[in-house]
Formats: sequence, structure tokens, C-alpha cells
Amino acid sequence: MSENIVVPQTQNKEEKYISLLPQIRALISGEPDLIANLSNTAAALKETFNFFWVGFYIVKDQQLVLGPFQGPVACTRISRGKGVCGTSWETAESIIVPDVEQFPGHISCNAASRSEIVIPAKTGGEVTFILDVDSDKLNDFNSIDKKYLEELILVILEN
Repeated sequence: MSENIVVPQTQNKEEKYISLLPQIRALISGEPDLIANLSNTAAALKETFNFFWVGFYIVKDQQLVLGPFQGPVACTRISRGKGVCGTSWETAESIIVPDVEQFPGHISCNAASRSEIVIPAKTGGEVTFILDVDSDKLNDFNSIDKKYLEELILVILEN
């Protein structure tokens, strides 16, 4: 199924999320393959917001392993509790980092990344994958991103 993502011609981040979520729901509806759904979701987020990097890490063999993404090459494996992604996995909490250089133990996969948001996906109380979004601008993420990206994770998990 081929779809085009249509976003409002606005700079309002919240309006873009409100428009995007039902489109992603329709895009992945009925597709049982997680990798396919994560791939299309990463592409839709990148296309809509022009994030520097957007992708997923999947929990495999007690590590986060790089999954579908859009952007420059990335770290392949991340240990539990290491960097922003590993910390989000360990705490099972979303994390917003206004300046990645101020985050203790930040793993720099690309020096151009300046701020980051990480959202864990939980199944049966356990984190099974995480959404990682990086910006090349400082302080680019806020409570609006957190709210709607957490909703997006629920959309993926519901499918």
C-alpha cells in the first residue's frame, strides 16, 4: 500500500502531529509486520518534521539494536543504561534532552545531533523498542513532542 503523508502548511508543531497521527494509523492498519510499520513511521516523521534523525532501536539479546530509521548512519548497538536511549530503556520513561552535550554519558552517533527525545514502547510492562529522534538544533523538543510521540507509540502497539 502506497500512501502520501499530507501535513498542514503551518509551523505549528501540534497541528502537524494532530494531522499526522491518523495518517500513520491508516498507513500501518492491518499490516502485522513490526519492521514494516516502524519503517513507514520513521519515514512519515522525517518527512513531516524534517528531523535530523528519526528511528527505532529494538530490544534483542539484552541490547538495543538499530532498527528502521531515516537520517545519517547510526550506532548499531546500545547497552542498557548507556546514553539517552539506554537510559530510557532502563527507566522505561520518555526523556527529553535539550542539549545532548549536557547529558551524562551521551553516546554521540553523529556530532551534528544537538537535542534528542526518546520514547520507550512497552509490551507487557517491558520495553520492547524505543523511538529515538534527534535534532541538529538545541532545545528542539518539548512537552508537545512528548505527548504526541507517546501517542504514536500507542498507535504502533495497537496495530
